[in-house]
Amino acid sequence: MSKLTKNQKLAAGKVEVGKSYSLAEAAQLVKDITFTKFDASVDIDVRLGVDPRKSNQMVRGVVSLPNGTGKTVRVLALCTPDKEAEAKAAGADYVGLDEYIEKIKGGWTDIDVIITMPSIMGKIGALGRVLGPRGLMPNPKSGTVTNEVGKAVKEVKQGKIDFKVDKNGIVHAAIGKVSFDAEKITENAKEFISTLNKLKPTAAKGVYIKSVYLSSTMSQGVKVDPKSAE
Repeated sequence: MSKLTKNQKLAAGKVEVGKSYSLAEAAQLVKDITFTKFDASVDIDVRLGVDPRKSNQMVRGVVSLPNGTGKTVRVLALCTPDKEAEAKAAGADYVGLDEYIEKIKGGWTDIDVIITMPSIMGKIGALGRVLGPRGLMPNPKSGTVTNEVGKAVKEVKQGKIDFKVDKNGIVHAAIGKVSFDAEKITENAKEFISTLNKLKPTAAKGVYIKSVYLSSTMSQGVKVDPKSAE
């Protein structure tokens, strides 16, 4: 068995095994037990009482985090010429259409989000093999296929994220950075959980939010009392 490092021992001493912390306490603990030299992401994992195999229990949505994610999001706006100025003004990193479609066909995916328009989806459908596996395919449900291109770009830049429950019934998302103060992490987590509650499928029975954990990129998970996030 490998020995714990000095920092791992410090972290282990701060988190009580089996204890559920309030959301505010967990946010501070994640900061206290992270010793990376880089600004690690703060992640939230929520186990839901749903069966994702059933279409009427699928949970998917978007949320605008009040304090952003702390991450620089590279946005490509694939739009018609009349929308290009709007997209650029909103902060899109790349704006165009056919030239970027050709670049993507060639394997270019140096972006985080693609915003496009309904009228263009016919052209983008052919890019599914490249974009699909990387989670880059625009989708109306996530707000990335819209005629309000500028608004969509601005929201993504300000901290709008999309999420989807996985096959194990868990929703995972990055909701900030360790450099955020604990209050901002708490606010982002509350907004995320509030959005999940609004999306509760009518077919889901019993306890909906079964467990909540906060962690950073390199830290252990801290168990959160779900009631403290309401």
